[in-house]
Amino acid sequence: MTDGRVVLGGSTGFMGRVLQERYRSAGREVVTISRRGADLSWDDSVGIAEAVDGASLVVGLAGKSVNCRYTPENRAEIFRSREATTAALSAAIASASAPPALWVNSSTATIYRHAEDRPMTESTGELGTGFSVDVAKSWERELFAAPLPATRRIALRTAIVLGDGGVLGPLRTLARLGLGGAQHDGRWPVSAARRAAGTAHDFGAPRGTQRFSWVHIDDVARMLDFFESTPWLHGPINAAAPHPVDNRTFMATVRNVLGVPFGPPMPRWMLELGAIGIRTETELILKSRWVLPETLLSAGFSFHYPELEPALRDAFARA
Repeated sequence: MTDGRVVLGGSTGFMGRVLQERYRSAGREVVTISRRGADLSWDDSVGIAEAVDGASLVVGLAGKSVNCRYTPENRAEIFRSREATTAALSAAIASASAPPALWVNSSTATIYRHAEDRPMTESTGELGTGFSVDVAKSWERELFAAPLPATRRIALRTAIVLGDGGVLGPLRTLARLGLGGAQHDGRWPVSAARRAAGTAHDFGAPRGTQRFSWVHIDDVARMLDFFESTPWLHGPINAAAPHPVDNRTFMATVRNVLGVPFGPPMPRWMLELGAIGIRTETELILKSRWVLPETLLSAGFSFHYPELEPALRDAFARA
């Protein structure tokens, strides 16, 4: 890990809290930006510009969670929150007399298409279509829009992050209630409005065979250190462990780690009704995300958690 100030945009979320503690424990100055509970708010353009000027690293993590129902209002806020905060960091870097050497901004592995036939890499991956993909494209477009010749930019296409927070809390609860089985896709009526909005999920992988790409949060943090010390890396980079699994294997491993002997499969009709009840979308678990970290491995990055079971054991132990 290098020295120098770190500016964390979106610092109060799951990943932001981990990075704050990590950088401050290493003795680095950290300036946080968030809607609340941070050093600066997103409407403080002067403060953000002062923080960025002379910083070594800028990390953009901000954006409304996609773990919600895709209503018109939520869809608009998902776009706005990503575009506006990324544009604010871009403007601050453009105005800096001493711009940061590196800006790492969140993106998502969801940018790739539903993939059952082959894995998606940075060089051979195919981008998908629909609302979630459009969100990722707009996020990356804002990151790379302005000419910032002194600042290297990386779009971190992150898979599901395993750690003390995020997806594992609800999964633990479901498994202990006996509902930790594979999530089975199936046919489900889709309205014309949802299809027009790009939020429809069409039946794809059967019987829990949709692929599940994941990454341990410690490895994500170590990637940022690696980027700082590897100056030729830039552009979109997949943040995913090298050994993805399918959904049924993932859920079976969750049950094994938690000591839960059995979990019946969950059919799509049950998942859809449950998603309505807890105000989320089934796409988050039914889309087949099959992503490999081609660029990281080629550059010599070594994962501390390349396999799923040790990653889950550590994450659940922390929680």
